[in-house]
Amino acid sequence: MEAKSSDLKLLGGWFSPFVTRVKIALNIKGLEYENIEEDLNSKSDLLLRSNPVHKKIPVLIHGDKPICESSIILQYIDEVWSNAPSILPPDAYDRAIARFWVSYIDDKETKPHFEQLEEEILVKLEEAFGKCSEEKPFFGGSKVGLTDIAFGSFLPSLRVLEEMNGKKVLANDKFPGLVNWATNFIVNSAVTRILPEIDKLALFCMDLRQKWVTAKATAK
Repeated sequence: MEAKSSDLKLLGGWFSPFVTRVKIALNIKGLEYENIEEDLNSKSDLLLRSNPVHKKIPVLIHGDKPICESSIILQYIDEVWSNAPSILPPDAYDRAIARFWVSYIDDKETKPHFEQLEEEILVKLEEAFGKCSEEKPFFGGSKVGLTDIAFGSFLPSLRVLEEMNGKKVLANDKFPGLVNWATNFIVNSAVTRILPEIDKLALFCMDLRQKWVTAKATAK
């Protein structure tokens, strides 16, 4: 099934790793789409109508049908455009494993105090990469798959965290597999132009942190 840019709309924000996931998946499938940047301080009527439950990005609108939640959107894209390069593994067990790790990543990385959990996450993912990759470049084997997209979308945020804390997190002596994986992921043709610029993201995060500190001080 082919899609014109008028058929697909993505409601998102350049800074969001969850939106980045969807952009990578659309890129892998070679799909054109209209990218609509949302102002989260003044959410559009389209976003509120399309995701009335959570009122969050990303939302993919296919025709007149909105699909919410990044992991669900990725699976939707893979199922609808099944003739293009696949995102999920063909084997049912491998698909279940990929979904498990996506759920694990989302559960950990959306919790408060993520900075304290980062080492635990990376230890588990280093082990998972060794098992899932079978000595190939990606969690999905020889090509970028579901787990790669889910974790890889956080790489810019991880880099920003390293810069802000002055501490290397994804270190080669601790996580050699993930370091090699990250190197391969960011230069992949489906990914390289999609990831946000580190400096731009760092400024955005610092501004966000300052607003949070100011709001917290004002509330006292």
